[in-house]
Amino acid sequence: MSDNKPKKMVLLAPKGTLDMAYLPFILASTGAAMGWEVSVFFTFYGLTLLKKKIEAQVSPLGNPAMPMKMPFGPQAFQSIAWPMPNLLMAGVPGFESMATTMMKKTFKNNGVPSIEELREMCVEMGVHLIACQMTMGVFGLKKEDFIDGVVFGGATMFLEVASEADVQFAL
Repeated sequence: MSDNKPKKMVLLAPKGTLDMAYLPFILASTGAAMGWEVSVFFTFYGLTLLKKKIEAQVSPLGNPAMPMKMPFGPQAFQSIAWPMPNLLMAGVPGFESMATTMMKKTFKNNGVPSIEELREMCVEMGVHLIACQMTMGVFGLKKEDFIDGVVFGGATMFLEVASEADVQFAL
């Protein structure tokens, strides 16, 4: 590779939960800040991260090892990792919303940008956000459901971009 060509990175983002939404946007914005050409291919539930309104939530049930730390109260209280059994996570109505609220508050308390802010940074830095057309059809999504600047393509587009990338991740 020539020294005057930027590195290329491609990410595959198939998940749309709040915790999994951070991975592609953090890696993409970091790569772009380093001067890399970055493309992210959003498919399956990851497509929801390109919609005009992001409604990503945490799924504690899908993350049984996830400790819950309180984003409020005295420091000693905040430092406890509260183990939450699957029965509690599955059986208590509203637990997912509560966990989502707590995670967003924890991120904010620690100066972590929101998913929307990270996504906007990616757009401003020229990251190629690619929506999988096949999955759009399966889920009944239309181009107008997505933010401006999204590119629409299929597996062929992803493979072409990935074949030229120096760094590839499936998240």
